[in-house]
Amino acid sequence: MEAVEVTGYDLYDAFFSGFTEVQKQRQMLNKINVFPVPDGDTGSNLLSTLASILDETEASHSFKETLSAMADAALNGARGNSGIIFAQYINGINHEIKSSEIVNMETLVEAIRRAVPYAYNAIMNPIEGTMITVIRDWSEAMYEFKNTVLTFEDFALHSLEVAKKSLANTPNLLDVLKKASVVDSGACGFVTFLEGIVLFIKTKHLQGNRRISRKREVAFEEEHLFFTDEIHYQYCTEGLISNLQVDMDTLKGHLLPFGDSLIVAGTREKCRIHVHTNKPAELFRTLRAESTILQQKVDDMRQQYWAANKRRHPIAIVTDSIADLPQSLIEEHQIHVLPLNLLIEGSPYLDKLTITPEDFYSLLDQVKEYPTSSLPTQKSVENLFSLLSTHYDAVIAITVSKAMSGTFQCVEKAAEKFIKEGYKIKVIDSKLNSGAQGLLVLDAAKMLDQGLGFEQVIDRIERQIEHTKIYVSIKTLKYMVRGGRISQMKGLVGKILNVKPIISIDKDGKGIAFGKAFTSKANLNKIVKIVEGAHREKGIKSFSVVHAHSEAQAKVLGAELTQILGMSPEYITEISTIVGLNAGVGAIAVSFMQE
Repeated sequence: MEAVEVTGYDLYDAFFSGFTEVQKQRQMLNKINVFPVPDGDTGSNLLSTLASILDETEASHSFKETLSAMADAALNGARGNSGIIFAQYINGINHEIKSSEIVNMETLVEAIRRAVPYAYNAIMNPIEGTMITVIRDWSEAMYEFKNTVLTFEDFALHSLEVAKKSLANTPNLLDVLKKASVVDSGACGFVTFLEGIVLFIKTKHLQGNRRISRKREVAFEEEHLFFTDEIHYQYCTEGLISNLQVDMDTLKGHLLPFGDSLIVAGTREKCRIHVHTNKPAELFRTLRAESTILQQKVDDMRQQYWAANKRRHPIAIVTDSIADLPQSLIEEHQIHVLPLNLLIEGSPYLDKLTITPEDFYSLLDQVKEYPTSSLPTQKSVENLFSLLSTHYDAVIAITVSKAMSGTFQCVEKAAEKFIKEGYKIKVIDSKLNSGAQGLLVLDAAKMLDQGLGFEQVIDRIERQIEHTKIYVSIKTLKYMVRGGRISQMKGLVGKILNVKPIISIDKDGKGIAFGKAFTSKANLNKIVKIVEGAHREKGIKSFSVVHAHSEAQAKVLGAELTQILGMSPEYITEISTIVGLNAGVGAIAVSFMQE
């Protein structure tokens, strides 16, 4: 092979070209995703991983500096099986290349080959017929061809052909692919990435101008594929951790009982965890005891499968985790939920997913620094919209009141990129929270069941907002004091007088003090009278009861209101940990919709 030297700028541009090809084929990669579960997100996950690498890397002339930055960014931003395997492979290449401003192709090819075991070792149970098989076959071909008289361009083309043949053979190695008559999606993504690199080598120029665009691709012509409802583990769970207190093999042993598809990529200083599990909260409790948690991600694979294969409607309903709805209704109506973040003693948690109410409320009285909440990241919202745009014609997102949280602005900003490119997304400020927001979201889902279209649902929901109310009985003011919602002086006076406030929301979406009593029972009686009056005035068409670790009392209240209104509550459920942060243990709320 002819002598070629590669700089950091060359490396970055090659990655960008590979990213561009994956971006073009994202929908197709999602469509053929059947292994390890048919959740339809491989293309989105790989694209997100590559975008993170490019976004977080500042290229320089030094090949090693650029590669090191890419390797670190890959671990930080990896998503899904394919993304984490890819990230570990890049880290392996980085580990095998010693410090150098410029590398020649022989050095790079050697590192590419020696990095293969890094990808295999990260996976608890490597399965042939997947991305790792194609990575191995491609790297071996690169090594085999390096001493030939091929030009650099021919060398790249010959290696790519080997990767394509390896990809075509994946159905012969994995029965689930053969039954579906598809190749492995992750392996196909890797070959697509290589195609972009080869195109860059051939043309010597970039496609585009390095702007990471989320432009929607030409729709992939959907074929009849083989899928299965057998998703044994619901949540694709990932974490980025540091300061690991045990060795990597011990960590794998501790995490293996939680589920399958376990991948541990990186080192004890920083590594990314991937596992399919039904118990993400318990998994992160284990990680918390053995490391510092830097990031968390949980995707509901059952929801992703339904979106890809069994969607109820062509319009998706999205909300955030402050909308209090039981999981059964979320799943029944295929509602997509964006979790807000909870920061506890320096570690982030995902609301309703990676920390249980029992753990949360026990921690509230133990931690020295009171927990805080934060918005979903814009990237996480973009990732969700990217996935939904593959399978739905439009999205209606209903968020917590923008007067209470920046979530509305975050979601609206993420939606702008898709709207500019012709995709229909409407972001609605509910001007509500908790159970009231949940009722509004549920009402939107029922409208879709009735056959209403995009504009009709938006119009009715926006008119319904002013007719939806919530009243919260606060058992103690100490949590509002610790969270900074009221001053310590007011809290002290309230404690002395044993005041129990009732909190509501005004027409602008701001929290207001609506009333008070000296016992929780008196507060709930006042709320019952408010509901009775609202029912006499205009009629109530639905209601819900939500609570903070006070299920028995909430059920009693629900039964009382059922007798009065002649209807059962839509649901009785635990509130979001974000809401519980301020409302505190023992809080109970009634929400209702008037005609």
